[in-house]
Amino acid sequence: MDDIDVNRPPECTQADVTLVTRGITVTACVDVSTDYALVVSPQGEGSAWKTALSPGDKVEVFWVAGNEERTLPAKIVEVEDGEEPRWHLAATGPAERSQRRKAVRARLSLPVIMPWADSQLIGTTVDLSEAGMRAQVDGWGVPPEKGTRMQVTIDLEKGFVDLHGELIWVVPDRGPQWLLAMRFDDVRELDADRLRQRVFEALRAERALARG
Repeated sequence: MDDIDVNRPPECTQADVTLVTRGITVTACVDVSTDYALVVSPQGEGSAWKTALSPGDKVEVFWVAGNEERTLPAKIVEVEDGEEPRWHLAATGPAERSQRRKAVRARLSLPVIMPWADSQLIGTTVDLSEAGMRAQVDGWGVPPEKGTRMQVTIDLEKGFVDLHGELIWVVPDRGPQWLLAMRFDDVRELDADRLRQRVFEALRAERALARG
């Protein structure tokens, strides 16, 4: 892990930027990242984060470095308006390990098996975090309803993890496959560590690919 990864989010990656006084967090692309300059391009719909920003407004920047999330306190020093606005930020303190309770999610395709109606649903994850997943499974019969308690076994490629939780939603109208979202409950610390490690591995690989 490079020092720049620890002290600043790398260029051409994504970071979360929280507007402290508003309690709004947006995802941004990191355009410039050096010891002296940090410039990001906020992404997403809506207008709440696009209006009435002023130099001096406090922000918190969050990004993934190694197997942890880092945070940097900063302030806005310049706002470039336009269809694709850019924020020029200046650090107001040192970067630290993030303490926010946010499960980092990565796009991952891993085999899953979910017991259901005296049989099982078989498919792959779409994305994964230590708190939950989205998965696409081969559907049959009547799909489980929102709020159904479910179990799932996930192949992390370095071993299996058995989890349980609640079905958040399911979309059964995709032909023979269902897209579903599941929240994990009461995850053992060992299993949470294994999930987190696999997620950060995927994020590092994605970042390396983006760098070319």
